[in-house]
Amino acid sequence: MSKFRSAICLVAALILVVLSASSHAQAAGPGQRPNIIFIMADDLGWGDLGCFGQTMIQTPYIDQLAAEGTRFTQVYAGSSVCAPSRSSFMTGMHNGHNRLRDNIPHGVFLQPDDLTIGEVLKQAGYTTGAIGKWSLGEPGSWGVANYQGFDYFYGHLNQDQAHFYYPDYLWENDKVVLLRGNRGGKRNNYTHDLFTEKALDFIDREKEDPFFLYLSYTIPHWSDYSRSTPDSQIVPSDEPYTDKDWPQTEKNYAAMVTRMDRDVGRIMEKLKVHGLDSNTLVFFTSDNGPCLTKSHDPEFFNSNGPFRGVKRDMNEGGIRVPMIARWPGKVPEGKSSDQMWAFWDLMPTLADFAGLPKPEGIDGISMKPALLGKEQKEQHEYLYWDYGHCRLEYMQAVRVGNWKGIRPSADAPIQLYDISKDPGEENDVAKTNPDIVELLDGTMAKAVTPSPQYPIGVHYYCEH
Repeated sequence: MSKFRSAICLVAALILVVLSASSHAQAAGPGQRPNIIFIMADDLGWGDLGCFGQTMIQTPYIDQLAAEGTRFTQVYAGSSVCAPSRSSFMTGMHNGHNRLRDNIPHGVFLQPDDLTIGEVLKQAGYTTGAIGKWSLGEPGSWGVANYQGFDYFYGHLNQDQAHFYYPDYLWENDKVVLLRGNRGGKRNNYTHDLFTEKALDFIDREKEDPFFLYLSYTIPHWSDYSRSTPDSQIVPSDEPYTDKDWPQTEKNYAAMVTRMDRDVGRIMEKLKVHGLDSNTLVFFTSDNGPCLTKSHDPEFFNSNGPFRGVKRDMNEGGIRVPMIARWPGKVPEGKSSDQMWAFWDLMPTLADFAGLPKPEGIDGISMKPALLGKEQKEQHEYLYWDYGHCRLEYMQAVRVGNWKGIRPSADAPIQLYDISKDPGEENDVAKTNPDIVELLDGTMAKAVTPSPQYPIGVHYYCEH
């Protein structure tokens, strides 16, 4: 009898979940819940797109996306490296008390009590898909995408595996998919192309009902693991830059960006084929700033634009990223916005678009008014980042209004910049503004919540 009662209770609970999701969906109203596609590049600089000032790399489709939507010029990644940046996007929490705060390879993954964008949007009746680079949980952990609110997953669970574009396998939900075309030294299955095909298939399958697609591309991430054979390891072809008088590595980098641009165009065309173009909110961004390696130099293309710093830096070049949003008739067309916001704002923003209240206990605020071209009344008190839990240089940064403070190492004094006048962070004005330095010092202190995984003052060795 106890088993029978347990079964009844389980069925009743499932009915309540379904009714709850249905009520949320109905509350949003017909036609008010857009499909959502969030495209995230890997290590793409603020200045790598034509619509953000790039003159050497061709990005016509992403430029068109910007022309038909709004460019946001003061948007910040969750971190200056990939895993914590993606965790911030996924959970609505900033670096100071995010679950993943660094690329530390010691088993820090999302847990069952972490609320994700996928779980939030499922409450509103969305079918959810994650394709590409995950970084937030490995096989056997609670952090895998299918345990964190995603109905479908295809790609890399391990972020280090994503350094290679011709791996032996990928994951599809809980199954390993062998890439036989890459066995025996062959290079026939380029992961970026596979991700695009799976994204197009997902749209084909889910076109009848609201869907959320998180398309986390791995290009143009540059890995010096493959510097001995950059032609075959990084991109199948260096077209349309073959005849350029550039270093081969830079031809390949540009070719990756243009290949991704081509596929953004394919995704937008797919929406039009299915009549979804007018009711799909599309975002395009990058997970952090451009990466400087032994063979690839972001300065060649001015990838960080007017900013100082690259990936792993607390300067603007390491954390400020391009952001484009497009939704015809809703997001203003051909506009540029200097509204300041960050990755941890995306959870409450997407919840707002789905007709749901802001989840409790998160750092983000809804940027729906700004996205719709309206007055953004709610603003951040501050934005916060840190990096270096696995290095000797524990770095912190905070932005309060136009003031940006950077502590380059744990014992170093705070550098102070007025971002409105000095976006390149060339003039440290800390000595003439001691009251602002004191304010930012206190903000840095209150932003951080130590955890067993990230105790203050304890450093781990890692190299990513």
